[in-house]
Amino acid sequence: MQQRPLGRTGRDISAIGLGTWQLGADWGAVDEDDALAVLAASADRGVTLFDTADVYGDGRSESLIGRFLAEHPRHGITVATKMGRRVDQEPENYTPENFRAWTARSRHNLGVDTLDLVQLHCPPSAVIDDAATYDALDALVAEGAIAAYGVSVETTAQALSAIARPNVTNVQIIFNPFRLKPLDEVLPAAADAGVAIFARVPLASGLLSGKYTSDTTFAADDHRSYNRDGAAFDKGETFSGVDFEVGLQAARELAAALPEGVTLPAATLAWIASQTGVTTVIPGARNVDQATSNAEAARLVEDAASGFDVQAFDAVVHEVYDRDLRAAIHPLW
Repeated sequence: MQQRPLGRTGRDISAIGLGTWQLGADWGAVDEDDALAVLAASADRGVTLFDTADVYGDGRSESLIGRFLAEHPRHGITVATKMGRRVDQEPENYTPENFRAWTARSRHNLGVDTLDLVQLHCPPSAVIDDAATYDALDALVAEGAIAAYGVSVETTAQALSAIARPNVTNVQIIFNPFRLKPLDEVLPAAADAGVAIFARVPLASGLLSGKYTSDTTFAADDHRSYNRDGAAFDKGETFSGVDFEVGLQAARELAAALPEGVTLPAATLAWIASQTGVTTVIPGARNVDQATSNAEAARLVEDAASGFDVQAFDAVVHEVYDRDLRAAIHPLW
């Protein structure tokens, strides 16, 4: 697995990481043994970045990762967590006192003295734009509570605001074949600033798995059921904001352009990882097979014999996006 610099931290992280929202909540149940097996399978295949958040299962995801770390003392894993979504999304809640309390809770859950990387979890734009936010985060670095910090965002404008801050390590943003706007300004700006980009929701909540049909249903407690219109949080987090039926057709077209033996999810992860400015891609996995497939997608860009032509796939991605998705998606995020 290719390892890439994590901003200016001196750490390297894998080109394919692991997102762990699904190990907490909002994707249906994943029992502890299965969750730990996903973490182990990912690490065994060279994944060195686990991305989590204090709100995933109200700490369950962090605690499971903490258990894994304790059982694998030479793990070599960088854990990126997030904070801020356990309170009402009002700027006045993003205070130094809350930052200190939130990071203390995450340190306890993960069983560490210092958090590797803490990201503000899609806070209001006013928080991202406020210099006091970064003063408070710098203080936590100085105190040794966190080693580095970044920002997870919803929009490209928020990303550009965060990238402009001198001590921001990374920006996490939705980027996949159904969400191309980060290519315009965000990825070039991050590359110029030495800021790492984490591409999240890379498979558009599973739409780019190529496995869904019009008859596919999801559990009532799965955000793919209850948040399609943004009833619970930004609708762009669910299927990348793409209409389900439109997304199904777009996914079929992308899959049809691939050579035999190359799956749509693997091609998608490889395509994202190949984009200049992207540091890591963070797909989720609910089982060992998914974790293995995600990690092995890296070989499509590392092995010329894989049969995957990333430039040819790129052309199809842009064609489908421009024709079917751009008008509805590009202006919103």
